[in-house]
Formats: sequence, C-alpha cells, structure tokens
Amino acid sequence: MNIGLIGLGKMGFPLLQNMRDNGMSVAAHDINAEMRQSVEAYGATFYETIQELISSLGTEKKVVWLMLPAGAPTETVFQQVLPLLNTGDILIEGGNTHYEDSKRRYQEAAATGISFFDVGTSGGTSGARNGACMMVGGDAERFKEIAHIFEAINIEKGYLYAGESGSGHYLKMVHNGIEYGMMQAIGEGFNLLHHSEYSYDLEKVARVWNHGSVIRSWLMELTESLLMRDAEMADLEGAIPSSGEGKWTVEEALRLQVALPVITQALMVRFSSTDQDKYGEKVIASLRNEFGGHAIPVRKGD
Repeated sequence: MNIGLIGLGKMGFPLLQNMRDNGMSVAAHDINAEMRQSVEAYGATFYETIQELISSLGTEKKVVWLMLPAGAPTETVFQQVLPLLNTGDILIEGGNTHYEDSKRRYQEAAATGISFFDVGTSGGTSGARNGACMMVGGDAERFKEIAHIFEAINIEKGYLYAGESGSGHYLKMVHNGIEYGMMQAIGEGFNLLHHSEYSYDLEKVARVWNHGSVIRSWLMELTESLLMRDAEMADLEGAIPSSGEGKWTVEEALRLQVALPVITQALMVRFSSTDQDKYGEKVIASLRNEFGGHAIPVRKGD
C-alpha cells in the first residue's frame, strides 16, 4: 500500500523507517528539505510540496498520515491536505492532538467524503521505529481497510480500535496523564533516596526494582539507563516542560467532576518547575517574616 507521510520529526521519520521495514511504499514530505537524503536512503520518496506528494499517490484510494506537532502545525496542514483528497480517501492524524479538535476534523473530512482517523501514538521514538502502541478513533467499517497497517507497525497486541472519532486521542490524553503521575512518583522516590542517610547506588536500585518488583516497568528501565549515564545530573536545570496532554487530562476531570489528585499534582509540579520568578514562594517567605519574624532567604550576591 502507498502511504503519504507528512511530518518527519522525532516521531515521523522513525515511523517512516518502520513502514519501510514492513514493505510499505512511502511518499514523504517535511518542511525541512534536508530530510530528502535520509528519506531516499531508506527507500522512500521525498516531495518538496504537499501537492506533489498527494499527486504522487495516484487516483485510487489514498492514505495520508500526518505526524505533526499538535495545534497550528497540524491544523494548517490538515486544511492544506483536505481539498487535495477525493471521496473515499483516508486521512490519519497521529500526533498528540486534543480530542475535540479530532472530532471537528472528522466532521470536516466527512463532509467531503473523506474518512478521518485520530491515532494516539505511544512508545516514544523507539516505539515509532521498532513497534509502537496506537489507539485509533474513527469509522469502524473504514478502519477494516487500514487495520493491516497498524498490525504491521505496532508490537503484538499493540494497537486498539478505540471507537468513534476522538476516542483515539482521548485515550492517549488519559494515557499521558497516567504517565505524568508515574514519572512523578519515580522522581519523588529517587529524590528521597538521594537525600537519605544511606549511600545508595541509585543505578543499582533502579536495576533491582526492575527485576521482579511490583514497580518494574519500562520507565524504571529508563531510570536505570539515565542514572548509569549521569547519576548526579548536576548540570541539568530541573525544569519539566509540559506538552499539554496532562493539562487536557486535568481539564477533562474538572469537566466530568472526577478526582485525579495524583495526575493533577504531577501537572502542578511541572508548572512550578518552570517558574523561574518564584514570585509565589517569595510572597510566602515574606508572609512568614511578617507574622513570625522568620528569616527570608536571599540569593547569594544580593
């Protein structure tokens, strides 16, 4: 099957390699024209424009896969691609997109006879390359036509037709919220060990916990790996960026009035970690001084 793949970033290009390894013909496009050499070296065809890519797929049923950052990049390309497709074509969107945007895009595509599928993609870059985990929302009957693609590029039992439009990205949103909470717990636990009275070899701690313990996981394997490379992490800033899916998960919990204390706290920690001003903390320290005469820590050199 010929697939048009748009977006060759940290997830898109490994996905292209995965598709090629599984015998798929791939026509690719990215705004970075320097990707041409890498694409062609892997037996795919690079097109400098979206129009050229769509045209290359011929007049029969086309499958176009978007693998772009959520928000404006995805929306812009979606609007560019939609009028170039024909009734019966299939458009797949595999980025971290808000499920409400996916529901809207499904309706816009359906109005022109095009089937739109929202795909939540997990497994990181190594998963995209070697076998991912994907959650798919869209029309059940049309999904049967592309199920073999997901069978090929995901690990065994690693994909799920989740239901109607939006369900794939909704599932990935909640998945990422859980991911926030799990990573927060790991970080807090190792922070306590780091400050304890015992001289633990934290790399070995992660290793033993990943062999037979209740908390063994891929995240613990990654913890072992990063501690092996740099256990002190002295040169790291400690800021934790947030891609948005944790925030969307908490917003959905507020809408449905469902309690998510762990995920919400993990999100708040991320926000706090990137607050360079620390204005709120300064207010609290000053209040303690006002009512109790407690000393206010000041920056060195101030």
